[in-house]
Amino acid sequence: MNLTVLGAGAWGTALAISAAPRHPTLLWARDAAQAWQMQAERRNSRYLPEVELPEALQVEADLQAALRHAEGGLLVVATPMAALRSTLAVLPAEAHVWWLCKGFEAGTGQLGHEVAREVRPRAHAGVLSGPSFALEVARGQPTALVAASADEGLRERAVEVFHSDALRIYTSADPVGVEVGGAVKNVLAIATGIADGMNAGLNARAALITRGLAEITRLGLALDARAETFMGLSGLGDLVLTATGELSRNRQVGLRLARGQALPQILQELGHVAEGVYSASTVLRRARACGVEMPITEAVVQVIDGSLTPPQALEQLMGRGARPEW
Repeated sequence: MNLTVLGAGAWGTALAISAAPRHPTLLWARDAAQAWQMQAERRNSRYLPEVELPEALQVEADLQAALRHAEGGLLVVATPMAALRSTLAVLPAEAHVWWLCKGFEAGTGQLGHEVAREVRPRAHAGVLSGPSFALEVARGQPTALVAASADEGLRERAVEVFHSDALRIYTSADPVGVEVGGAVKNVLAIATGIADGMNAGLNARAALITRGLAEITRLGLALDARAETFMGLSGLGDLVLTATGELSRNRQVGLRLARGQALPQILQELGHVAEGVYSASTVLRRARACGVEMPITEAVVQVIDGSLTPPQALEQLMGRGARPEW
């Protein structure tokens, strides 16, 4: 089955590398110079320089050629959340499409499936998510993801294309829960990074992860997700990885904020999008609109916007009154 991946960042490149040995795969790069360099050097020197591209993987800057390649096959949108709407808008009306981005859309506060419902209501659409650092997927290290869609046929196609010896695909009919988990865990990873950067200790880290999962679950249930989804790969799994893994950009943001580094400098030095920075305030607005309390998320927003220092945020969280756990 033909596969086109739209977006040559680290994650899009990694998924294309994983699929190329088994399926005709094309990776589209918006930047023509980047596409030419990748074809010539057989690696993505900008985002994933450690891994060589398979010979079978095509790299293309012509969007129409990339879309033609996917006719009868699958499309994967591997852009940041901010570009999901514009990318979906150029796809065929009844495309079979998955997206990899995690977050709430700035401004609208919508999740990916809500954006798709507006822009491409007739598309066969879903989200591919879970605990996955791009570098490890590109290297062929064992990884498990969840393909979530209301479309059973599309879920079966995802298994056919992506499932391999190194990449295990589980399926879910709960895209809402999968997307909430994937979006909010980035914010909570910033919180955990802040605590670790302050040397708050392993007890504090465990508390933040556990209570962070409670925040994810509360918001997800308010948005009609299934409770069991948050104990799976896109909930607990992705949260643990992103909050503790050294390859996590969101965790790195928190660590550096705790050291007193300015946010603009942090983002410039990272060179990659840290979705939690951009989605934190949107997550909080969506939660407030649902009447959902998210104190850890609120503290992260206050540190990001400069209204609290990391020590003040920790003091605020620890000063909350006692209450039942559930």
